[in-house]
Amino acid sequence: MNRRKFVRNSAILGTGLSISNPASLLSKSQSNNKGKTVKLGFIGTGSRGRSHLGLALYRDDIEVTAICDIDKEALNKSQEMLVKAGKEKAVEYGDGDLDYENLLKRDDIDAVIIATPWLWHTPMAVAAMKMGKAVGLEVAGATDINECWQLVDTYEQTKTPFMTLENVCYRRDVLAVLNMVRQNVFGELIHLEGGYQHDLREVKFNNGKQLYGGGVEFGEKGYSEARWRTQHSVHRNGDLYPTHGLGPVSVYTNNNRGNRFEHLTSTSSKSRGLHNHIINHPNGGKDHPNAKVNFELGDVVTTVIKMAKGETIILSHDTNLPRPYSLGFRVQGTKGLWMDLNKSIYVEDKSPSHKWEDQDAYMKEYDHPLWKKHEDKASGAGHGGMDYFVLNAFIEAVKNKEPMPLDVYDCASWMAVTTLSENSIAQGSKPMTFPDFTRGRWMNRKPIFGFDDRY
Repeated sequence: MNRRKFVRNSAILGTGLSISNPASLLSKSQSNNKGKTVKLGFIGTGSRGRSHLGLALYRDDIEVTAICDIDKEALNKSQEMLVKAGKEKAVEYGDGDLDYENLLKRDDIDAVIIATPWLWHTPMAVAAMKMGKAVGLEVAGATDINECWQLVDTYEQTKTPFMTLENVCYRRDVLAVLNMVRQNVFGELIHLEGGYQHDLREVKFNNGKQLYGGGVEFGEKGYSEARWRTQHSVHRNGDLYPTHGLGPVSVYTNNNRGNRFEHLTSTSSKSRGLHNHIINHPNGGKDHPNAKVNFELGDVVTTVIKMAKGETIILSHDTNLPRPYSLGFRVQGTKGLWMDLNKSIYVEDKSPSHKWEDQDAYMKEYDHPLWKKHEDKASGAGHGGMDYFVLNAFIEAVKNKEPMPLDVYDCASWMAVTTLSENSIAQGSKPMTFPDFTRGRWMNRKPIFGFDDRY
């Protein structure tokens, strides 16, 4: 599948699906919800979807009523989790790509978690909002700007609650640094960095039945993410997965709430990592069919964003070369900086002159109220506890009918980085302007994320 066909198909997915029920009506169960129990559906029950499901099953304020996936094995594993937790089995939907539409027609669903391959995120979220189901959408980048506008326009037309499930915003050190930023430890913010720097070669090529099992197969011969994720690396060259690095720095700089992304430029390195993985793997070699694949995605993609109030942000996408995991955060202001790679802080007139301090004392002093309150509940949850917080925030906001802490405008501006970076690289690192998804309201919207110990 060439790039033109790939993008065309994604556009069809984004605009060609319809729901027959009236678009403006909330489900009966949501309209009668007293704020005590959320009846939850899952669209996508692969590895990520089941991670959310596992946490949902620990809560007594969630009832899992329906699940949807075209992979029967994924549905079976989810049902086993429900039974093991002492819950009733959920109603299953898996009869073809569009069976999720039937799930959305149910009256006994207040909200859905969408954790499917990236190309399905927007059409599924749009359909869910039109049916009045609160949306918790897993993270991804956009294939075109129209996707972002679809999410925003549908939200504004339906007012259905929507949250992007960016869990890194809830990482313990990330929230502690948010406290430091708001208490002026670093002074006025000047420059920030973050990224997705994660060796994913074992995920992108998999010929076994383990997510991190190794191999050189993808597409129809792949397993789990390898069936779909690698196609993006074949056909696209940009920051394909920006939100883990961008979400926290976006919150630090009050993006869409008194500040906004204005423009970006992106540059890509050459592509060698995936090819080398294939030819050097025991199951691959120079004669393997995938050794002839031309991967468009550069091994390291660097994006620079300029904000309305003058801050700069550097984003890195680095998933195809051997490396340890790091999101590479840097928060720098007029009084000092924090860097997560060396877990160090420097604060002028407090730190030894020109010497780093270990971050531990600062992390304890500025530990966020969310972590102080919920640490025991988050213990053992995925990604170091972050997954507990992001699901909890979504469920509590649905129950209490309050604004989502990471809303549709956050989602649209973060997703836009992918398609804008692709366009910038394709045009010789030309600057690309961000649309104002808030339509000017960013100037008066107030920050709400992380201001108390709720969500």
